[in-house]
Amino acid sequence: MPIQDLKIALVGPLPPPAGGMANQTWQLATLLKQAGVKVELVPVNAPYRPRFIGHIQGLRAIFRLLPYLFHLWHAAGRVDLFHIMANSGWSWHLFAAPAVWIAKLRGKAVLVNYRGGEADDFFIRAFAWVKPTLKRINIIIVPSGFLEKIFASRDFITRIVPNIIDLSRFIPNHSRKRNLSAPHIVVARNLEPLYDNTTALKAFHIVRVTIPDAHLTIAGSGPERAKLEAMAKELGVADAVVFAGQIDNEHMPVLYREADIALNPSLADNMPISILEALASGVPVVSTDVGGIPFLVKDEKTALLVPPGNPEKMAEAVLRVLHDESLREHMIKDGLDHAHRFAWKSVRNELFLAYKMALDGATLTVTSKGK
Repeated sequence: MPIQDLKIALVGPLPPPAGGMANQTWQLATLLKQAGVKVELVPVNAPYRPRFIGHIQGLRAIFRLLPYLFHLWHAAGRVDLFHIMANSGWSWHLFAAPAVWIAKLRGKAVLVNYRGGEADDFFIRAFAWVKPTLKRINIIIVPSGFLEKIFASRDFITRIVPNIIDLSRFIPNHSRKRNLSAPHIVVARNLEPLYDNTTALKAFHIVRVTIPDAHLTIAGSGPERAKLEAMAKELGVADAVVFAGQIDNEHMPVLYREADIALNPSLADNMPISILEALASGVPVVSTDVGGIPFLVKDEKTALLVPPGNPEKMAEAVLRVLHDESLREHMIKDGLDHAHRFAWKSVRNELFLAYKMALDGATLTVTSKGK
């Protein structure tokens, strides 16, 4: 089928709120439409109607789930293929799995785009529930070798189709004069325990001992904001830390254009788009070496990788980047080169091949051992 004739139901979260998967879903929809594909968006986080339902726990789940299932059923009558953005935990059970079963009930091809750094823990707990759905999928695509290995260990074959970065928006700020005696450090992760912003704050406190004029922006929202603000005061760095809240994807390039280094302190991760955005913006990255991150960047080349939960090592790496001009410059150059691998023009052919395989009825989701 020519790509211009293809009709896809793209199932996933949409902004607001902004976030890695929501931004990727919206960006993918835009790029597919520009390529001539007919896309019907099926959001898993549609606004509650009436709005006050969103404040009533339990009841709000029903008010979101029933319209979602209705939309899935009717979309399946209009499209050729379901492209489902999937994650671990309740997101899988409530949104991804129903989309797979409804599509198959209506005789449609299914591609699942699985992501999330907690996949292994989720599968350990719930694989007996997940496996029957996985076996009905035509093609599973994952953004990294990390997830490929997790699925392979359970006898499911996947294809790697990387996340996409918009290189027309995330670009280096060559006109800005860097003042590394007062460096701007940024963290762009939500304020949740998984992303361990406490380690970033502690590392920043250590950096300030050596570089007193350093300042930090934490861009994200979440339940730990009050705790982190209190910690900044306790550490004596509150005057140098900005809690910017959730910055939408449209304005993220501005943050990176004003940054000198980006931190990723997460305790579990797959292929964080925030790292790719920093690299494409010419910003050196210091990250924990968890999950899929060593598959995404190479230590001492495109990033510096440190153990999770270790503010001393993170601060040491930050100071290395800021004090070693040769290291910093080659990290910027290698990072920019690496980011081009995730441009749409590099990814689209792999994605369209996966679509073709799904539509042709390929069954590459499980090995003979796992059937």
